[in-house]
Amino acid sequence: MTSPLYTASVPVLKQMLSALSDVLKKAEAHATEKNIDPNAYLGARLFPDMFPLSRQVQIAADFAKGISSRLAGAEVPSWPDTDATFADLQALIAKTLAHVGSFTPEQFEKSEALEIVLRPGTPKEKKLSASAYLLHYGLPQFFFHVTTSYAILRHNGIEVGKRDYMGAY
Repeated sequence: MTSPLYTASVPVLKQMLSALSDVLKKAEAHATEKNIDPNAYLGARLFPDMFPLSRQVQIAADFAKGISSRLAGAEVPSWPDTDATFADLQALIAKTLAHVGSFTPEQFEKSEALEIVLRPGTPKEKKLSASAYLLHYGLPQFFFHVTTSYAILRHNGIEVGKRDYMGAY
């Protein structure tokens, strides 16, 4: 039987990252068609105190690789956040999809017994069961940044809807 934590993480992360990639493709195409500087979208924010689109995508990718790695009992890879163009963000998503997709259901068989420690050794250290980490921390954070990326682009005139946000399921 496939681990419920695998089922609730890897396929969901892959679906939403693929959808985010497609939304970014639409944004880049829109910028090209309308002769808009792509940086206008990459640097766009919903509000001045929020991260811009490029950082939202980076954080979504960070959560996807972190969730899948931690639940599989693997080391979380560290990648620099140097993604500055649509092509860079597409490469980041592709690398993240490959990483997330590299895990097998078998690697999650013992994940329910894991304790996930966030910010170890700091005053903000928090210990969570694997299911609490996934359902109450990891996925909500991931969805926040995917949703915010979508909202930034929709707010800036990219013609996307719920089907684009959801992707193929």
